[in-house]
Formats: sequence, structure tokens, C-alpha cells
Amino acid sequence: MLKKYEVLQEIKSSKIVAVIRGRSAEEACEISRACIRGGIKAIEVTFTTPNSLRVLQKLSNEDVHALIGAGTVLDAETARLAIMNGAAFVVSPNFSKEICETCNLYSVPYLPGCFTITEMVSALRAGADVIKVFPGSVAGPDYIKSVKGPLPNINLMPTGGVGLDNVVRWLDEGSFAVGVGSVLTKAMNGEDYKVVEENARKFVEKVSVLSGSAV
Repeated sequence: MLKKYEVLQEIKSSKIVAVIRGRSAEEACEISRACIRGGIKAIEVTFTTPNSLRVLQKLSNEDVHALIGAGTVLDAETARLAIMNGAAFVVSPNFSKEICETCNLYSVPYLPGCFTITEMVSALRAGADVIKVFPGSVAGPDYIKSVKGPLPNINLMPTGGVGLDNVVRWLDEGSFAVGVGSVLTKAMNGEDYKVVEENARKFVEKVSVLSGSAV
């Protein structure tokens, strides 16, 4: 298992976390693999996916060269199960002190969903490493800069409302990384996962200019 700081550094370096919501475990695995083939290095398998633990196990045991994390984690028990089944990081739509304590116990990064400054400060005090700004579609890119004014040390990852047209702006405003979800599977017809791979590659190419790296 990668050390905590290595996981955080990988997320920061790759800039994109693919949020995977599959209609089945098999579909979630295929979408995840397509994202990885497209160059995305961090995959968040949500617990709204049927048999999500099996997806975590399968992807974590494959030589996929990507971080596999768990999303939509609502309680500490689920967080522990996710970690035991290979999750390299844990994401929630809300902040939970109990989940934070569990993740800290196992030295796994916790990314809780917060929207207000009060929620964010509570999460920071509990030891959260990165704050998921959710829903990002309501906040907008300007919100990142506004929050980092009084809280310059905070690491923010907007999720929701991130698209090809604004991903660079989200990052330019100071985001640690961005969460990208349904836009990756947009226009996917049946099992045409090539579309997912192409969408993923477009995002990777878009953000690569920020670090000057070649794809």
C-alpha cells in the first residue's frame, strides 16, 4: 500500500479523479479501465455501484497503474471495509468525524464533501487532508479563490460541475484536483467504452498544459 503522502501527491500531480457510478460491478470495472487507458490516474468507485467492494477488490488487484479509491462512503464501517478491500483513499458527500478517525487510523487520505467555511474548518480540525467542494456546480470556480483567501492552506477538490470547458479554470483558481463524473460516460452507447477512454484522454490533455507535461 502506498503511504498517505504518496497517495495525496499522486492525486495532486494527476489533477483528475474519475468518479465512477456503474449500473453493475462489471460496468464499473470497464468504465474504470477505460478511464485509466485514457490517462486518468485516480479512480473513485462509488458505493452507489452494486457490489462496489468487488469492484474495489478487482481493480486494486489488477496492475492498472492507478489509485483506486472509494466514494459515497457514509459511515466509518463502510470506510473500514473499503480500506480493507484496497481503497487508497476515501471520499464522502459530507463530513463525518467518525470516518475521518477511521481513515486516520489506517493512514488513508479522507476527502469529505463540504460546502460552507464552517464545515471545512471542522473537517480540517479533525484531520481531513483534502476537502471535496460539493456540489461544485452550485459553488462555481470563483468559490475556490474565495475560500482560499481566509484559508490559504486548504486543499480543495471540486466535484460536480466540472467539464472540459472549465476544468482549467477550476485548477487555475487554486483547486488541489477536480472530481469528474458523468461527463466521462456522456454519449456512451451500450458497452462502447471507447467513448469513455476518449473523454478521459480529452481531460488529461486539457490539464497537462498546467504542468507542461506531455501526454
